Amino acid sequence: MIATGQPARAVHVTGPLLLPLAFSLGLAALTVLPSVRANSNLSLTLVLAAVSLCVWDAILFASVRRNQRTLGFEVVLRKQHYLQACAQASVLLYWGWYWPQVYASFHLILAQLIFAYAFDMMLCWSRRDRYSLGFGPFPVIFSINLFLWFKPDWFYLQFAMVALGFLAKELIRWNREGRRVHVFNPSSFPLAVFSLILIATGTSDITWGKNIATTQFYPPQMYLMLFLIGLPGQFFFGVTSMTMSAVVTTYLFGRLYFAATGVYFFYDSYIPIAVFLGMHLLFNDPSTSPRTELGRIIYGALYGLSTVALYRILGSAGMPTYYDKLLQVPLLNLSVKAIDRIARSGWLRFLDPAALCRSLAPRQRNLAYISVWAAVFAVMSATQAVGDSHPGQWLPFWRRACLDGRPYACPYLADLTLTDCERGSSWACNEAGLLHIALSRSGEDLRRLDPAGAAAPLRRGCELGSVVACRNLHTLATGSGRYASAPPTLDDYPIILRGSKGEINQREPSALYALACREGWPDTCRRTE
Repeated sequence: MIATGQPARAVHVTGPLLLPLAFSLGLAALTVLPSVRANSNLSLTLVLAAVSLCVWDAILFASVRRNQRTLGFEVVLRKQHYLQACAQASVLLYWGWYWPQVYASFHLILAQLIFAYAFDMMLCWSRRDRYSLGFGPFPVIFSINLFLWFKPDWFYLQFAMVALGFLAKELIRWNREGRRVHVFNPSSFPLAVFSLILIATGTSDITWGKNIATTQFYPPQMYLMLFLIGLPGQFFFGVTSMTMSAVVTTYLFGRLYFAATGVYFFYDSYIPIAVFLGMHLLFNDPSTSPRTELGRIIYGALYGLSTVALYRILGSAGMPTYYDKLLQVPLLNLSVKAIDRIARSGWLRFLDPAALCRSLAPRQRNLAYISVWAAVFAVMSATQAVGDSHPGQWLPFWRRACLDGRPYACPYLADLTLTDCERGSSWACNEAGLLHIALSRSGEDLRRLDPAGAAAPLRRGCELGSVVACRNLHTLATGSGRYASAPPTLDDYPIILRGSKGEINQREPSALYALACREGWPDTCRRTE
């Protein structure tokens, strides 16, 4: 990252290797927590990690004594580290208020921070005599945990991911504009590598990846929150053009796709909230992105377009699509020199926005870009391009799209109703069964070619008390009679009205009917009970 911070203050100590030893013991001390002791695999992981760090510390101590080296450290508080960490911590705290698993995992985030400090110190002292002590590990750990966690039984892989990030930062370097700097963003590189491993091995279920991607939309006005917490970094480090071009490119593609097909590319949004988060707090590290303003615009546009491409490729292959924001960042990091060369070429000079702001000081130029971005975001919010009220969240939109024969609409509607069935809606179970039967006849969904698969949701609906689901189950089993549908009941509405958000707490009929009316459910606008 760009080294803009307070002047370094050198500190020479006689026993600097006591620092990583203290961190290692702190990591072992976490095993006394009840939530750790309750999981033997997690306890063993923390103990082995602590022991491994202690062994490394002992080996390093012997090497230093043998070679008569003098180790030391300097305190360097870089602004981009603590500003980024504050922004990421704000997201974790706000998100955790609506998804308790975040707060329940704070001790594991702490374990990663302790491990990161010890690992980074010893990695540095293994190669040179001076270590820069500051907030550097915080944004790395927070960034990783905003996108991918391994479940407790597999938590040793979380430590491996952290270690890979610091190894890449230390060992994979190149000369750039007269300086020897790291090539890859130390959080996005391990995220991409482990994402590839999880995809290749089909083991994504050992992580919270899917839950993370969906629950980040639970807090109200999450898009606005991410926009606001991104502003300080954009002001100080000039990364606005990357974020803005990524967002606008993805949105414009979504608008064109909707105009051509009548449905939304990302189904329930123009830009998924986890992708929007990646556009603000992942890919736009100023140290591993282009230096030119036009290059940053190109870089952001490439991130947006690559997210779209990866979403389609992963979805078509039946793989989890939430990796769409992670896989491409290391490749983009590798392309920054070429992007800057292209941006500086004479034939693109007329497109360079920096030419319009040459008379402005850097902070004034950053403020000008932020002003443009704020206006763009305001327009996008007003037109439901971002925000909590995107029509693609709600079942009525997809029911109409399915009836109109829009591409992918009926399979997606079947997925939505099946999810609501699993949450306890008997109406949704019946609808999921009927959609399964219809899709088996049309052949539109390769996952639903066998009509017998409709028995499971219909049986679930029958168990939940739906008479019509019981009758449809009998029709499916005997082949006699006609399939029937029925309107939702008040018991169904708290489930089927939630869309992509968290649980609905309203139970009053008037409130439920008012919400159903806003979402477009037929025959609900004048009902109160």
